[in-house]
Amino acid sequence: MSQTLYLLRHGETEYNTQGRYQGELDSPLTDDGKFQVKQNAKMLKSIMGDPNEWRIISSPLGRAIQSTEIICETIGFDVSKVENDHRLSEVAVGSWAGLTTKEIEKTWPHLIDNNDLYSWYFNSPDGESYDSVVNRLTDWLESIKNEPKVIAVSHGLTGRILRGIYAGMLKEDALKLEVSHSVFFKLSNKEIHKISLEFDDFY
Repeated sequence: MSQTLYLLRHGETEYNTQGRYQGELDSPLTDDGKFQVKQNAKMLKSIMGDPNEWRIISSPLGRAIQSTEIICETIGFDVSKVENDHRLSEVAVGSWAGLTTKEIEKTWPHLIDNNDLYSWYFNSPDGESYDSVVNRLTDWLESIKNEPKVIAVSHGLTGRILRGIYAGMLKEDALKLEVSHSVFFKLSNKEIHKISLEFDDFY
């Protein structure tokens, strides 16, 4: 069976603008964040066909829910039909949630040593491991494998890992994948296509 999965990220949040790691904490979308989601939703509407043929699944975290509501309003989807799935939640960073990199370095000076820009997220003493995230996202992908049309609203780091699993990528490559509030991704036939205002099929 052929499947199309559109993967969207929530819009920019107040914590994003402050450089704070959110994990399972939350902060509201900024005005720019709301605009980003609406732009992505307009692009999605232009290529998705009948919205009622789709299944929309969102992370249960507030910033994803807020983004999903904007998406539903824009594409004409009944928001009461949205499903929430904790497996799409952002990577939990434990005690690091709500902190900036400088604040983390001050309290845990050696946990960032000898790590690159990407893998250190998983050094939180009480955070989630990479393998744990891979397991829950693999489980989620398995649970929707018979659904032909799915729209998922998730998060930056989680979205990277999900795309990496889908494409069979190594951890170090998956963690370097693009993350932006102004693009979303089409996953189909084991291929991943970025959709943005420069997307060839968007007019």
